[in-house]
Amino acid sequence: MINSLPPRRFTPLTQFGTSYPVLLIDSDAPLRELHNCVSERLNAVLPYLSLMACTSLPDYAENDINTVANIAKILLQDVTDVFRVIEQRGFDTPKGQ
Repeated sequence: MINSLPPRRFTPLTQFGTSYPVLLIDSDAPLRELHNCVSERLNAVLPYLSLMACTSLPDYAENDINTVANIAKILLQDVTDVFRVIEQRGFDTPKGQ
């Protein structure tokens, strides 16, 4: 007999600067709230990256470009992590619902 564990309610976000997960996604949050979280981050990072794409490189120090890249990386990783929870919720829905 296979005894499967129940799904965890809190899913850790991918951590870059820590070895212990301190930011968690509530897997039981309403799908609308999870979607709003993803939308907020995408709507923040996309115009930001568009602005940077239109900026000439000599205008900024190398450190500034690294900062922009790190901000985009963190926000997009958050989006990926929340999308993973949304997908699990969507794919795990019992048939007939």
